[in-house]
Amino acid sequence: MKVLNFPSAILLFSCVSLLVPLRSIACAAADQTEEIRREQTESRQKEQVKELRREDQLENLKREQQLNQTQQQLDQLKQNRTNEPQLQKQPQLNQTQQELDRLKNDQQIERIQKELQLDRIQHEQNPSRQQEQIRDLQRQQQMDLLRDQQRKNQIQQDLDRLRNQQLNQP
Repeated sequence: MKVLNFPSAILLFSCVSLLVPLRSIACAAADQTEEIRREQTESRQKEQVKELRREDQLENLKREQQLNQTQQQLDQLKQNRTNEPQLQKQPQLNQTQQELDRLKNDQQIERIQKELQLDRIQHEQNPSRQQEQIRDLQRQQQMDLLRDQQRKNQIQQDLDRLRNQQLNQP
């Protein structure tokens, strides 16, 4: 074993004493980088949730507008029926009205459920789990939109059929 002379020992001690602070500085920088990365991820996910809320609100407004237009058409058909035989067309109009009312109710329920889901997503602590929930909600919104559009189209077809029957009546 070699014994260090005094100047070599001082030099070695100086180098070691410099490495210890440098290592703690590197660790602190890594911690800061990780904290910044975490904050950026959190911020992006909050923005995604906000965007989902905005998209959902816009979609709800569109749906509501479509339903209101359909309701107006149905009301017009009911009003135009004054000189038709009451018993012949009333059940069809009533059935169409019930379908429209069911669609409105279902959409209100969906709206509330989505709002609750968004609240749960917003409070999720795990970023990867939160991202997964956001993707799931987006898929669910697309499926709901397609299903509601299909139902709306069916109601519109019923209204068109009733309108045509009304127009073709002598």
